[in-house]
Amino acid sequence: MELNGEQLISAPIPEVWRGLNDIDVLAKSIPGCEEISRISPEEVHAKVMFKIGPVRARFAGKLLLSDIIPDQSCSMAFEGSGGAAGFAKGKSRVELKQSEGGTLVCYTTEASIGGKLGQIGGRLISASAKKIADDFFQQFAKELGGETIALESDAGSK
Repeated sequence: MELNGEQLISAPIPEVWRGLNDIDVLAKSIPGCEEISRISPEEVHAKVMFKIGPVRARFAGKLLLSDIIPDQSCSMAFEGSGGAAGFAKGKSRVELKQSEGGTLVCYTTEASIGGKLGQIGGRLISASAKKIADDFFQQFAKELGGETIALESDAGSK
């Protein structure tokens, strides 16, 4: 599965970068987040409750950061297990760009999913992942005291 997107957040780049690296902000922004902890500057562990289609499960996972360029970009490798519900693992890249009205957050994600989740149709998984990402960015922007700003390319899809 691939998920790519852009979100315009009405906050300056340094503030967005700090928020993306702040465990408290992430805990409040990640849909279904029950627990999150920083193990090291490059490693984060989390427990999250997700509902994707008919499958509802608590996932425990870890995120490893690499290729970190402060206020610009980073890469992430992630893996999580939801017991009988299945597993997810993959990689993602996030880039921050100055834009009129705030910071443009561009992301690309490649993930593989197995178990019960892997049996759900790809469209349902993709739609659920897109909704989770949109919900994350909406709440993340609120935590920063701003909002997400609709991009012209998004106007027809909402």
